[in-house]
Amino acid sequence: MTTFDETIKLQQPDAQVLIAAYSCGCFPMADPTTGLIDWYSPDPRGVLPLDRFHVPRSLARVVRQERFEIHVDRSFHEVLTQCSRLGQAPEQNWLDPRIMEAVMQLHRMGMAHSVEAWSDGRLVGGLYGISLGGAFFGESMFCRPGDGGRDASKVCLVHLVRRLRDRGYRLLDVQFVNDHLRQFGVVEIPVHEYDQALEEALRTECRFVEPAQTIAGSM
Repeated sequence: MTTFDETIKLQQPDAQVLIAAYSCGCFPMADPTTGLIDWYSPDPRGVLPLDRFHVPRSLARVVRQERFEIHVDRSFHEVLTQCSRLGQAPEQNWLDPRIMEAVMQLHRMGMAHSVEAWSDGRLVGGLYGISLGGAFFGESMFCRPGDGGRDASKVCLVHLVRRLRDRGYRLLDVQFVNDHLRQFGVVEIPVHEYDQALEEALRTECRFVEPAQTIAGSM
């Protein structure tokens, strides 16, 4: 596994910096207090084994009801914007405009994608992440319960895992583990195991969307 060059961490984040970082297991989070962008590679690391994904019974019922229209990359920038808010005060937000612009660059390169839930023509939930080889790095998700989006982000996660499985992905990285994610089968693994899994995934060629698929292609 290539080490992430310390000098790169001092640069303004852009698409190439993010590719180098994620390929080495690092990811950025802005520190609103200092204005600096810090880089993390937690040990242990949170991952969702694609062959052990668990859908709680109540969520499975919601998925079967087909409450939402599910789309990929229909409104990526809006998903990114909503994830940057998440009801937090500005001083608590890790997803700042610098990181957002770098992620948008990746999206334009076909390497960052959103899975979105729509209801009555409105975006009511979604998630986004970065795709490199056979690895998908889940970054953030949101939902709008007040607009009919209850459980929308969870439904998007179900569709994400289906897509990753169908397209041969090897790794779904969720960075950190919390009680919300544990219900889906997320586990922590030592960083050396993660590095090995990442290296194997990066050697796998996968496509989140087909080349001919439009950027607003339906899932």
